[in-house]
Amino acid sequence: MEKSIILTGDRPTGSLHIGHYAGTLESRVKLQKTDKYHMFVLIADLQALTDNSDNPEKIRQSILELTLDYLAVGLDPEKTSLCVQSGIPALTELPMYYSNLVTMSRLERNPTVKQEIRAHGFGHNLPVGFVTYPISQAADITAFKAEYVPCGDDQLPMLEQAREIVSSFNRIYKCNVLVEPQAILPERSACFRLVGTDGAAKMSKSLNNCIYIKDDEKTTREKVMSMYTDPLHINVSDPGHTANNPVFIYLEAFSKKEHFDEYLPEYSCLDEMKQHYEKGGLGDMKCKKFLNSVLQETFSDIRKRREEFSKDKGELLNILKKGTSQAAEITNKTLTEVRNAIGINYFEDVLFINNLTRSSV
Repeated sequence: MEKSIILTGDRPTGSLHIGHYAGTLESRVKLQKTDKYHMFVLIADLQALTDNSDNPEKIRQSILELTLDYLAVGLDPEKTSLCVQSGIPALTELPMYYSNLVTMSRLERNPTVKQEIRAHGFGHNLPVGFVTYPISQAADITAFKAEYVPCGDDQLPMLEQAREIVSSFNRIYKCNVLVEPQAILPERSACFRLVGTDGAAKMSKSLNNCIYIKDDEKTTREKVMSMYTDPLHINVSDPGHTANNPVFIYLEAFSKKEHFDEYLPEYSCLDEMKQHYEKGGLGDMKCKKFLNSVLQETFSDIRKRREEFSKDKGELLNILKKGTSQAAEITNKTLTEVRNAIGINYFEDVLFINNLTRSSV
């Protein structure tokens, strides 16, 4: 049985954080265990250059950091292909063809692009590569003919734009070359977009509000204990708010029943704990200590595996080289089909060549 293709990935701008784990990494490992899919994980270094062109060394160093994170959480290069975007020629050619199918006004309306432009404060110095990011992402997805893309809800507008490009291409060139991708969202809504430790809307490397997968036990504990909670919950007896409280959002994303059995047996589940906090009588310190125990247990083995894999950086490069080679072979086939559909395969099109020969006789 032919396997469905899954494409997912990350920009190499630093190590991955627990928001990435909750958002897609954990689900990638689960998907890897089935026989229904073959997954490609793309390290999107070209896309990272759109807002880091003046610091390519940051990207260069981050490529191996991402690979370590991938291996540590359980991605197996024998089952999942880890590949680098810049090593796959089709991913730089396809955006040229797709750019003719998208208007600038449509790109500028993309909510994800608009939000990122505001976050970076580009103003009039907006790089062209940044605003055309959705086209590049559509090229990544369609080149692999990916049917599924694990992502957070913030990436849904990008996926919608990719589907529009697929529809336009197949309609204009009267073919069924490109495949419309579907999103695979996290099972729990708290994992869609994990908030920062400071309560900001999104955990972000640039905002320095992350707990990284590689953070050691001491660093993780310090970050948890200094987390923003409910500013109105001053005394233990005060009623508290859990809705926009990072501690409870993280517990929603990571805690399981066995964590309560082990570390906080006075509550049978998170809902009971929330009710106590909202009623009053449960302190922030106790909540943070419980969250710390949950995170330490969740990431302890992952940290150990990461440390082991880091001992052989050469092997990491070999893994990426092999995966990138596999990806290039598959995406080159799609590129050929795209060129054939458009009709720019002048030197391989037998009908075109024969017509030229007959007309010159």
